[in-house]
Amino acid sequence: MSDQWIFKSETYDNCNCAVNCGCQFNLPSTHGYCQSAFVGEIVDGHFNETPLKGLNWAALYKWPGEIADGKGRRQIVIDERADDAQRKALETIISGEACKPLSNLFAVFASTCTDFAKTLFLPIDLEADLEGRTAKVDIPGVMKSKAGPIINEFNNEPFHIAIARSKGSFEFTYAEIGLGTTTVTGDIEMAYEDSWAHFCIHHFDQDGLVRKRPRITAWLTS
Repeated sequence: MSDQWIFKSETYDNCNCAVNCGCQFNLPSTHGYCQSAFVGEIVDGHFNETPLKGLNWAALYKWPGEIADGKGRRQIVIDERADDAQRKALETIISGEACKPLSNLFAVFASTCTDFAKTLFLPIDLEADLEGRTAKVDIPGVMKSKAGPIINEFNNEPFHIAIARSKGSFEFTYAEIGLGTTTVTGDIEMAYEDSWAHFCIHHFDQDGLVRKRPRITAWLTS
């Protein structure tokens, strides 16, 4: 593959499933259909000679049934601060067009979608604390979301759940789990509350998922 790139994003995802998301536990979806909104900040990245660090992005997905059954709808939102080269680069990566087939989240999800809404270039206000499992998102006219940790009903303290995927995943090697509430309007309408949220580092290149232990696992050695 001729293009050489790195996409390393600190990402918040909220989907409509309960806290046993079928995507992560090899189970059917909670409600028989899937809806999901990913929002991230690129902490390191480039596409060939085009730098990507510091830009925000979002990818919105909606399927009428299980993801594997296809017929999904997707919309990409790219930080309005991106210049023309950066916009083209991010759209290419998030479309799943710049990697080996089915080698990362974007390519897999693209293969299950048949309807692709127009890419938007908008301000993306994202505040996310991956270790604290909190997030707040505002994309004007498109998306509002907030998330926090699961709360232990016995002591009202944050309840810690994390997933480690040393193999078998095309998305992440490690994720912190919380609960989120999201509303999306416009081309892709969806809304769900107190549902599955995960906080991870998406680390991809032209060959697929980069399997390096992310910084958010630092607590394991503390």
